[in-house]
Amino acid sequence: MNRHSSRQHLPRAQILAERAFSTLERFLHVEAVSGIVLVVAAAIALIWANSPAAESYHALWHMPLSVGLGSFTFSRSLHFWINDALMTVFFLVVGMEIRREMHEGALANLRQATLPVAAAIGGVVVPALIFLALNGDPLQRRGWAVPTATDIAFAVGVLALLGRSIPGNVRVFLLALAIIDDIVAVLIIAVFYSGGVDYSGLPIAGIGILLVLGLQWIGVGSAYAYVLPGAVLWMGLMQTGAHPALAGVVLGLMTPVLPGRTRERPLDMASRAVDDLCARAADPDPAPGHLITPLRKLRRAQRELTPPVTRVQMALHPWVAYGVMPLFALANAGVSLSGVDLAASGAQAVMLGVLLALVIGKPLGIIITSWLVVRLGWCRLPPGVSWAGIGVIGLLAGIGFTMSIFIAMLAFRDANLLSAAKLGVLLASLAAATIGLAWGKLYARRLVRNTH
Repeated sequence: MNRHSSRQHLPRAQILAERAFSTLERFLHVEAVSGIVLVVAAAIALIWANSPAAESYHALWHMPLSVGLGSFTFSRSLHFWINDALMTVFFLVVGMEIRREMHEGALANLRQATLPVAAAIGGVVVPALIFLALNGDPLQRRGWAVPTATDIAFAVGVLALLGRSIPGNVRVFLLALAIIDDIVAVLIIAVFYSGGVDYSGLPIAGIGILLVLGLQWIGVGSAYAYVLPGAVLWMGLMQTGAHPALAGVVLGLMTPVLPGRTRERPLDMASRAVDDLCARAADPDPAPGHLITPLRKLRRAQRELTPPVTRVQMALHPWVAYGVMPLFALANAGVSLSGVDLAASGAQAVMLGVLLALVIGKPLGIIITSWLVVRLGWCRLPPGVSWAGIGVIGLLAGIGFTMSIFIAMLAFRDANLLSAAKLGVLLASLAAATIGLAWGKLYARRLVRNTH
């Protein structure tokens, strides 16, 4: 008698559950969905912060959360744990994306990287100049970097809403530009928005890096083994005065892009493990413990087949897209509109500076710089990408959101200026997404007409 039930003999509830989970898994990997979740989280924060329950919104994020071991206790607000600890995971994914692009993507070849690098630089310089032109006061000018950032998930998510009629190289170009933009943003945070360096933290950060390198040297492939060295690096950077979330970028850049060294090829290891598993399972009365060894070898072979940078990034992507970033938006997008006094000194200039720099400065900087380097003959437009496509990329790059809000919180200590900057980011991201989507629809229709 066949002891293994076929699919037809499974309970109907189990079959329906399998289909539901399979659909959910595919749904979570649709890039547009993560952008929608981000918008929903920001909308909830805005509504909550401007509702009669506004006090509970602010009280929640200021609630202390403590971690202790024996007599040692580390207590910080929930806001700190989200912005300084959880955002480290976001920056880890950013670091790994940069590492992959440097190895096999748009940053692997100098000629191929020239156009997105130049476009990204133009998309940083022009918005910064527009903001500085509208803000002369030294306190206001600290926000010059707020409109220079692009939100990768949000921008790529909006582009995904345009469907398959948009050429694949437009998406690749936008992704490359946004990643280079993130590199610039990380450098800006490290150089301009970190406190004075406390050198006592450098040895601690150095120990964390040495621990990571040591684990890599002896061939430890499990991501969990790197949590403790990562925590040491995080604490060291916090001690130095740099933003601790930058530890994620450092770890991401250190993640190997090639599979680890093994005594035998992972495919051979997997083949032997499957043969051993089949042989043991064929026993008329197999003991469950007999299957543990080949299953463990099979899991190890599966892990070693994929480069760590790809494996860890894929594992973390759903957590970052549907956990870390929505939480960050929920904790930081709650601008109290009644609490923003635009008539106060500098507030209106800051809001308008951010709004105009993102919506107008970003696309202008990207399009003009791209045209200039192509005109000079330094590079060419990617196949299938027209100047109208560059326009779509420039408009969507004006969606600053996550990174722009993050920089605003580092730039402004004055609560009113911070709220004005956040409001400018939210309005600009909404405007850039709307205009980019509208222009993208026209661009897509033109492409469809030209193909028929």
